[in-house]
Amino acid sequence: MRLFTGLGIPYEVRRNLELLLAHLKPTADIRWSPPENLHITTKFIGHWNAERLEEVKAALSKVKAESPIQIGISGLGWFPNPRSPRVFWAGVQAPSELAELAEKTEQVLAEIGVPVEKRAFSPHLTLARIPNPEKLQKLKEAVANLPSSDFGTFTADRFILYESQLSPKGSRYSALAQFPFNHR
Repeated sequence: MRLFTGLGIPYEVRRNLELLLAHLKPTADIRWSPPENLHITTKFIGHWNAERLEEVKAALSKVKAESPIQIGISGLGWFPNPRSPRVFWAGVQAPSELAELAEKTEQVLAEIGVPVEKRAFSPHLTLARIPNPEKLQKLKEAVANLPSSDFGTFTADRFILYESQLSPKGSRYSALAQFPFNHR
């Protein structure tokens, strides 16, 4: 199985992003993310033996986030850069508690053998993957002409263990377990 942890996006914010995607899709033939797949990854686990799934859940249950986290979704951008983009994303504005959650998740999973991520944590929502960056002028113009790139805010009060199932039609994500934050 292929696993990751992340924060789900509530309907109101996801709906705003769905409207954005509907507006932008005609401008570029790239691999657009289905709105139901939108999430903020806190740790990519990768391939994991299904027989060890309970071990992952037990490790994640040790992650203690003290209180809900206010998340804002705004801004649009490109990884690694606008000249040679491979990913089109929406930005995530969050306090340091989100990075702390990602670090705590990293630590407990390292204890059971999950490789540690070498790149710095960079929260975002992947809106599309770009296999061929040459034909993006119309998309870039549409993005530049948007009246706003603010898609809403929400309060995260839990993180989720997801399974990613690959298929010819794209990935499908299923929530396997939820881990509510500890409220004071």
